[in-house]
Amino acid sequence: MEITGKVTLDNTEAWKLHTDEIADAYDIRISLPQSPAPEAGYPVIYVLDGNSYFQFVRDVVRLQSRNAPRTFVNDAIIVGIGHPGEQEEVSKRRFYDFTAPSETYVYPDRVKKFKMEEKEHGGAQQFLNFIESELKPEIERRYAIDKEKQTLFGHSLSGLFTLWALFTKPHLFQTYLAISPSIWWNDHEIRTYLEQFLNQSVVEEQRRLLITVGEREGFMVDDAKEVVDRLKENQQTKVACEYYIAPGENHASVVPTVMSRAIRFATNR
Repeated sequence: MEITGKVTLDNTEAWKLHTDEIADAYDIRISLPQSPAPEAGYPVIYVLDGNSYFQFVRDVVRLQSRNAPRTFVNDAIIVGIGHPGEQEEVSKRRFYDFTAPSETYVYPDRVKKFKMEEKEHGGAQQFLNFIESELKPEIERRYAIDKEKQTLFGHSLSGLFTLWALFTKPHLFQTYLAISPSIWWNDHEIRTYLEQFLNQSVVEEQRRLLITVGEREGFMVDDAKEVVDRLKENQQTKVACEYYIAPGENHASVVPTVMSRAIRFATNR
């Protein structure tokens, strides 16, 4: 056997983007379509946990957009937002960036073994500010973007952040994909943000939300359904919400199972 070289991804760029907002850096991956830009620009899908899911989303879009009339997946720019470092450092950064600030934190017994400290949580506002004021303007400066077709994708803790972003700054994206969101976090505090969102007198335009969960995710199925049911009571004025339970899937296996469904939801509009 002869090793002839390293594999590279065509039409893909990689950045190390330093941010003043958090005094840190993120690994940014950009997948650019091979087709010419539409007159209005390309749709964009921002992928949280880009270390894990950027290439997966890229490949789904690239393969299926070749036959969009049948797959209902249209070409798009994919932006992966990843945390640099070893796995332990990445895990800490996720818990900080994807959780909202709070005066206190309540930990269920199943996570107490991780010996979490409160200072390691609560960075969601800074992280969202980074996306809004630093990352998105850079993407829009460099590429032909359709600003009315932008999507945020997240799974687990980043799925929780996706919901939080929708409920706190719904103008940033038109479509939100929350896969197995960690609604349980801090004694289900996301419910408070949901009610605040529903009580807003004005939402500029109706947003779109897909929540999916694996059938074998236990309490997370009920948590997701509760959020969906509450949103559907108001979806004519706030959010067009869809909900899907993936048969036989667990918290890890649900992502590849629902990816095509999620990308169709995001790009076929």
